[in-house]
Amino acid sequence: MSNERLRSAMLAQGMTVQSVAEALEINPKTVERWISQGKVPYRRHQYATAALLKVDVTTLWDDSRAAESSADLSKAEIIAVYPHRHLVPQSLWREMYARATKNLDVLVYSGLFLSEDQQFHDLLREKIELGGNVGFCQVRILLGDPDCPAVRQRGTDEGHGFMDGKIRNALVNYRPLFKSHPEILFRLHDTTLYNSIYRADDEMLVNPHVYGIGAYLAPVYHLRRLPGGGLFDTYANSLEQTWGGARQVTDQDIVGA
Repeated sequence: MSNERLRSAMLAQGMTVQSVAEALEINPKTVERWISQGKVPYRRHQYATAALLKVDVTTLWDDSRAAESSADLSKAEIIAVYPHRHLVPQSLWREMYARATKNLDVLVYSGLFLSEDQQFHDLLREKIELGGNVGFCQVRILLGDPDCPAVRQRGTDEGHGFMDGKIRNALVNYRPLFKSHPEILFRLHDTTLYNSIYRADDEMLVNPHVYGIGAYLAPVYHLRRLPGGGLFDTYANSLEQTWGGARQVTDQDIVGA
């Protein structure tokens, strides 16, 4: 029986049998047998393929050993759990983002506390200005669109109803960066956001949204990606999908704020 899940995952990433084989340094005929004959590869190749295609290993193969191992790895991806965001050490946000060399992402509705942090602004400038010396670090800031229904609903759910105002304040705070450093990418999203995500390469802080309370009172999970784990990638893929559907921040958005 063919493995259509593997075929679909490859198509989703724009990869062919040849490109997967080259990435894994194996014979293309081996990859073809995984697809057309449903052959189950060695576990090391299962995990390598899952990491390459950015999916959980159990999405591709029904292997009880892999499922148990994947569950253990996902647990191991959890570095720490904080009962409330305000209990996360302030230094952790800066230290984590300071370690970023490839990806520095913020996915929030307002993330007002970060927009008000001048040291965070300085760090973003440094990432861009030093990029030519230490390698390019992509910086992306995703805020909620203050005029969308999801933002209004989140404000209501938190019990205050002024989430749009918090986003506009964040836009005002980011205005100097928006003008001076166009390499920092700003977008507005209109999604129903279930988690705020703060990513630095293979490390992230995930702040779930809880009905009836503000994000600062909700838990925070500190994660670090492990090959084959899957938990980190679940949130990373969510971030990418939100980014893909968001629109660029315009001068009018900044002026209107």
